[in-house]
Amino acid sequence: MITSSARGSSASESGATGSGTVWSDDEGARRARAVFDEAFDARPQEVWAAPGRVNLIGEHTDYNGGLALPIALPHRTFAAVSPRDDRAVRVVSRLDHDHRWEGVLDDIRPGGVEGWVAYSAGPAWALATDGLEVPGFDLALASAVPTGAGVSSSAAVECAVALALASLAGHPIGVEDDAGRARLAAACVQAENDVAGAPTGGMDQATSLRARPGHALLLDCHDDSVTHVPVDLEAAGLVLLVLDTRVHHSLADGQYGRRRATCEAAAQALGVGTLGDLVREEDADHPGADVGTVLDRLDDEEQRRRTRHVLTEIRRVRELVAAADAKDWTAVGVAMNASHDSLRDDYEVSCAELDSAVEAARSAGSLGARMTGGGFGGSAIALVPQGREARVAEAVTSAARSRGFPLPAVHLAVPAGAGERVA
Repeated sequence: MITSSARGSSASESGATGSGTVWSDDEGARRARAVFDEAFDARPQEVWAAPGRVNLIGEHTDYNGGLALPIALPHRTFAAVSPRDDRAVRVVSRLDHDHRWEGVLDDIRPGGVEGWVAYSAGPAWALATDGLEVPGFDLALASAVPTGAGVSSSAAVECAVALALASLAGHPIGVEDDAGRARLAAACVQAENDVAGAPTGGMDQATSLRARPGHALLLDCHDDSVTHVPVDLEAAGLVLLVLDTRVHHSLADGQYGRRRATCEAAAQALGVGTLGDLVREEDADHPGADVGTVLDRLDDEEQRRRTRHVLTEIRRVRELVAAADAKDWTAVGVAMNASHDSLRDDYEVSCAELDSAVEAARSAGSLGARMTGGGFGGSAIALVPQGREARVAEAVTSAARSRGFPLPAVHLAVPAGAGERVA
């Protein structure tokens, strides 16, 4: 079964949140309000929403100062919030499970909270660090963003909460202009890095707060500048499928951090601030560093593999953008395929379930398929000619079944817009 991300059909009232079914803003606000009312016997003052994302290409390049090309999904997390006249904080969540936490603002700090609370309440600390006077608050969360699927459910939570708390503080940064949204995204990254302890880059938060409908977000992670790239797959006779392997994905289990540390060590050995510096200014007239020559300067084999992925992945982002501009969708698919192979072989962040989904999608007629997100589980994406969606979905499901893997969930994805107030 393929769940459409393009239409606002609602999950059943008793269904789990994060199910992959898109909620309209009205439906999401209603659900968040219902959670708030049940927990606090009151109505919230405001409801804000922020989306998950999939990355078309440019994986593990954000913390290396490179390029990424994500799109926001129509799947959103909804945050219902009201201010308090004291420093107390109460948070309830209906994400993957029902959760409740109570404390005070001083508890929300690095080392003070952990797990789901760090993601849900961490933005309060980051905003206060940025100079905002965040009041005590009551907060209720409901979400249509699948958790653990590599589509940035954590950033969707952080960004929805940050938007809401910035508004309560009387300084709605991240709402009025792109500079404010970039500032708010940076605060969300700080919350995830320092409070939640996940050493991620800034791609997810930038997408959740700065994306535009119908566009991919070309993000330069060196200076956080963005270019909005039109992506009209319908006009090209194509669809983008998200293939959720249902293998849980965590950014705080150490694997992600080890990859980042290796890249930082390689950059230091090469005498640059980040690996992205080696190919930053390259274009037709300035081809940039020769990858083979760069790798010859590294003695450590693991650093060589990780560096090769980063440098070639940044170039693949440029290639895919150029191909999309030229409407050369075959070339787009070639870049996607090469990206997955590099992530599998050089960066070693794929897994058997992701590889199975990618291989099956390619065999069933996808122009290109690749894992998306941090890896070690989560989702893949496939670029598929219209009319072949069911064939690809069945092939991916059959491959998983034959190997004893969890049966994947398959969703249609369309480029959606950024976080905003919905009630």
